[in-house]
Amino acid sequence: MDTLNLHKTDLNLLVALQALLEERNVSRAAERLHITQPAMSKTLSRLRALFGDPLFTRSNRGMQPTPRALELAAELNSVLDDINRLVSGSRFDPYTYSGEVTLALSEYVGIALLPALIQRLHRLAPRLSIRTITRLEHQLDALATGTLDFAIHIAQSHYPAEYRAQQLVTAPAAILVRAQHPLTTGEVTWDRLASFPLIRVYVPDLEQAELARSSEAFMRVRSPSQGSLETSHLMTAMEVLRSTDYFLPGPAYVLQNSHITSGIVALPTPPGSDYALKYMLVAHRRTDQSPLHQWLWAQIIDTITELEAR
Repeated sequence: MDTLNLHKTDLNLLVALQALLEERNVSRAAERLHITQPAMSKTLSRLRALFGDPLFTRSNRGMQPTPRALELAAELNSVLDDINRLVSGSRFDPYTYSGEVTLALSEYVGIALLPALIQRLHRLAPRLSIRTITRLEHQLDALATGTLDFAIHIAQSHYPAEYRAQQLVTAPAAILVRAQHPLTTGEVTWDRLASFPLIRVYVPDLEQAELARSSEAFMRVRSPSQGSLETSHLMTAMEVLRSTDYFLPGPAYVLQNSHITSGIVALPTPPGSDYALKYMLVAHRRTDQSPLHQWLWAQIIDTITELEAR
């Protein structure tokens, strides 16, 4: 693009050319643009110099456009429409919007939230593409650079002012086991848990995750005779739970997706280990004036509210 020539061009000249093409009269074009007739005549002279063409000739039937002016007329309306949309912004319509949004969230959240959220978005914004990332470190940096549009993660202790953060839900923790697990009978105590192997699921930004700190507590009390499994895939953990006596500390809400967690039950954590996971919806302030991002923010919150009401 030759930005030097564009810099030298007064785009208001294009507006004046459109008025001249439609009115075919200098006085009427001037009146339409609320300027004087001499000012419009001067503008016409500038247009002729810009395009190197007379643009209009006089005849008994008024001003007649030259072939060059007719060529310009064929493109002028669309060019001015594009400029107008660029300057004023087009009205956001979710149903017709076509684009992609990237959301970071853990598999814990994805299993419970995504089926309902995607169903809602497909109904309200059928052309919208959603890209999810389940394992991403440094999510705040990604939000700031635009690599990421939204993040749903375990609450951090502090968010800088450049981020918008809202608590979505407080999820009680539980011990997830197969339905026929020995722990399903009797009280769940630290001593009993120590007799069974532990599963730990990787969570992004572990230093911020209460879930990770809790897992460390379970690791410290387990018996040396019991092994453990660490995986970054929740689906793998669920399959292991279904077929073994392993247990998984995690949020109880994951059982809302009964198709994926079939055969898994949630037991209370041992006495003295009560803790809850606070999940936050986070975006960068650069998106505050984006109709798309504001609309999606509301859709995520509304979906969470509906899931909690079930």
